[in-house]
Amino acid sequence: MHQNKLFNRTRAQLAGCYAAVMGVILSLSGLTIHQMLAITHWQAVEQELESISGTLHDTLEPKLKQSNRIEPTIKQALPGLCVAQTDCSNGAQDRHILGIVQQGNYYVRFFAQSRELLASLGSQPAGLSPPETKEGWKTLQDQRGTRYHQITLLLKTATGSSWGYMQIGRSLKEYDDHLATVRLLLAVGLPLSMLVVAGASWWLAGLAMRPLYQSYRQMQQFTADAAHELRTPIAAIRANVESVQGVDDPSKQEMQETLGAVDRQNNRLAHLVQDLLLLSRMESPTETLRKQKVQQPCCLNDLIQDLVESLSVLEVAASIKLLTHFPVKAPLWITGDENQLVRLFSNLIVNALQYTPPGGIVTVTLERDETHALIQVEDTGIGIAPSDQSRIFDRFYRVNSDRSRHTGGAGLGLAIAKAIVQSHHGSVQVKSELGNGSTFTVRLPLRVLIQLQYLRNSDHADRV
Repeated sequence: MHQNKLFNRTRAQLAGCYAAVMGVILSLSGLTIHQMLAITHWQAVEQELESISGTLHDTLEPKLKQSNRIEPTIKQALPGLCVAQTDCSNGAQDRHILGIVQQGNYYVRFFAQSRELLASLGSQPAGLSPPETKEGWKTLQDQRGTRYHQITLLLKTATGSSWGYMQIGRSLKEYDDHLATVRLLLAVGLPLSMLVVAGASWWLAGLAMRPLYQSYRQMQQFTADAAHELRTPIAAIRANVESVQGVDDPSKQEMQETLGAVDRQNNRLAHLVQDLLLLSRMESPTETLRKQKVQQPCCLNDLIQDLVESLSVLEVAASIKLLTHFPVKAPLWITGDENQLVRLFSNLIVNALQYTPPGGIVTVTLERDETHALIQVEDTGIGIAPSDQSRIFDRFYRVNSDRSRHTGGAGLGLAIAKAIVQSHHGSVQVKSELGNGSTFTVRLPLRVLIQLQYLRNSDHADRV
């Protein structure tokens, strides 16, 4: 397959499609994961800010008395609060007040309605935009490029009048670093994953193409074998016709001999085409359904006995003993096409007779196991080499080409036999040694209901 340009190109296209689809899936998955992490982390940041701002809001509002003024009670509630226009560089800074000033990630600002800064708490980022008298969320950026997310709330005095505004902000450096790490992992992991996917796609495409390539090779071999088999009778017919055409006044005897030769080759062609059509139909799904409808109970004992009797002419002509051996006395029933089964066992028996020298013995044995009927065709012929046993069921394959041609075979008999066995959900095997004969064993599933009914009737008859 690696040397075939057509299959290599198709394999590359198939692998490319696999890789492209997986690339799109991985890219969408990575983007989805990134967005889900960003949304989840962002929601966690906002929930934390809402919790802190809500706690401060509920704590400070009852202590506010006069607008735009930092009351002493506020300073007591928020130790480390730095009032505007005072030096807070040496003041004590409690970094655990309400959990909002931890490691410099948070800041708090209080300002009047006129945007005048009244006080601050925590590490104030440099270069933030002036406060806005508008409640809500906002994302800011300081001079160093660090982003902050803040919330602005309106504060009221105990009497309900507007006091001013409070802003609480949180650094987004941890959030941005986390997403940057995720993007880096995706940027590095996605190409590496695509390399693995490309390799796996190439391997999977090879697995997918292997049955197709095998079918292609079988079709090539079948075409070559069929052309070879057809060429011989066609060449013989042409030679006979040309021999007559070259004679000015052929005699009646010459014409009869030529027509006889043409008729023999024509019959050979007809049988070959008929066998090929039979194999093609048996492998067709439509034909399989049709055969399932026409299948009926068949008694193997009667079928094989009748077939052996009909082949007794070949037995006498070849001076070969054709024997039957039925260890099981009860009839063995299967469901199948009787005509096809006759063709199956006829092919096996005739094949055994052809490859058994005069004076040999061919024995047909019928027995059973728990669920299958076992039919063995054993001969004392020339045997089959181990290297040939795996190929004898291939179309047009002949172990002994010269002998097969002498007997008129085209190498389709065993292929037809295997196709018939498979259509009846059975199996066929061969066991052979050179010079010691061959044994073909066919296993066919029994018709259980009929078998049980027969056994019950036999048991009832014995009791009576």
